[in-house]
Amino acid sequence: MSGLFGSISKMDCVSDVFYGTDYHSHLGTKRAGLVFISHDKNFQHSIHSIEDGYFRNKFEDQVLKFTGTSGIGVISDTEAQPLIINSHLGNFALATVSRILNLNDLETNFLNKHQHFSETSQGRVNPTELVAMLISEGQDFVSGIDNVFSSVRGSCSLLILNETGLIAARDKLGRTPLIIGKKENAYSIASETCSFANLGFKIEKYLGPGEIVNITAEGCETLKESGKKMQVCAFLWIYYGYPPSFYEEINVEECRYRCGAALAQNDHFAVDFVTGIPDSGVGHAIGYSNERHIPYMRPYAKYTPTWPRSFMPQSQHMRDLVAKMKLIPNEALINGKKGVFLDDSIVRGTQLKDNTRDLFDAGILEVHMRIACPPLTYPCEFLNFSRSRNTLELASRKAIHQLEGTESVDLQEYSNPCSEKYKAMVEQIRKNLGLSSLKFQVLDDMVKAIGLPKEKLCTHCWDGTSYC
Repeated sequence: MSGLFGSISKMDCVSDVFYGTDYHSHLGTKRAGLVFISHDKNFQHSIHSIEDGYFRNKFEDQVLKFTGTSGIGVISDTEAQPLIINSHLGNFALATVSRILNLNDLETNFLNKHQHFSETSQGRVNPTELVAMLISEGQDFVSGIDNVFSSVRGSCSLLILNETGLIAARDKLGRTPLIIGKKENAYSIASETCSFANLGFKIEKYLGPGEIVNITAEGCETLKESGKKMQVCAFLWIYYGYPPSFYEEINVEECRYRCGAALAQNDHFAVDFVTGIPDSGVGHAIGYSNERHIPYMRPYAKYTPTWPRSFMPQSQHMRDLVAKMKLIPNEALINGKKGVFLDDSIVRGTQLKDNTRDLFDAGILEVHMRIACPPLTYPCEFLNFSRSRNTLELASRKAIHQLEGTESVDLQEYSNPCSEKYKAMVEQIRKNLGLSSLKFQVLDDMVKAIGLPKEKLCTHCWDGTSYC
């Protein structure tokens, strides 16, 4: 995943862009970048790795040297960006949130036209540069962005910065969000509305699927109206989103309360406490606790001063080790007790298995795990969540393989919570993780908790449905 922030003002905007981008740090762990147009119309540009530190620490000295009334920033889990492009459309800076499934085909098409690429990302073409090349094939920015939407299979939202202002375009099916904020003398555009409040911005407009807008310090102009079909990623509410953020006018934390309450309504185990796996499991657990009137407790303390990110190291072994070191069980609260633990999802289950073992070692009697979404059965095709080099890394697919002895199975039966195969899969996952009991959210209940019609949500990870 990645996050975008841009601002344009009648005054200097460097501080707003710096802090606004920083408020997207939960969305990316590898690269971050800022670009501004200075008062003399030159681009000022900086990109850093954030794998060994925070965004703020990498950029705070540099931003003191930047000036300008317009700028964009990006936190990225993938490529280095923003990029500055020289084209027949003029000079522009570009930042994207994308996953391009047909990147290799598009790369080949450009190479066959005797084009070349100057940027690489983890040993392959930089997707943001490829998007820039698609934009530059247009007669103007709107036709160029339309070329991106028609050419890219997957997802792509983007921000363009040029001398006249900011151009923002939301993915053609709205898989990732973009929201406009407004305050006196300035406008902003962001992936996360949590970036607005402390900078003085108020939500002005939610961009629709495929919508393209031009933003200046004077206001916002629609260059292309939004489409009617939407497939916004449901995981924005369940996992990705920061609690104060809104997407499609729906608050993340309120949604998580509803998810937890839905799980509680179908649960009857007698337990002593409810808790959430930090961080995104906490909101789900509060909803569960409130619904069942069972005390909410914190049997885990999350230690963040020196271990801020469980996914920062390069190797899986080190990531698992850091994840273990972050969560410290509190024996005083769990010894001789039974607890319900809520989490947003189970991807591979490696960390959860270790955490469960630690709980039993600390004296807990029963660990009942409740998951805020259905089992992840299909790797994500449109963002960067639940991706694995091998589908058998997914806890659900590993369990299915253990039951069937092959990967060639009808997954639809395992996606149906009423089927015997689904129940066998959940039981196998429970055994693999060493849990006392395990229940997943029913898809219909999750959709109801979010509050959008099912056809407007991408639920591919759970039921295999998708629209391109």
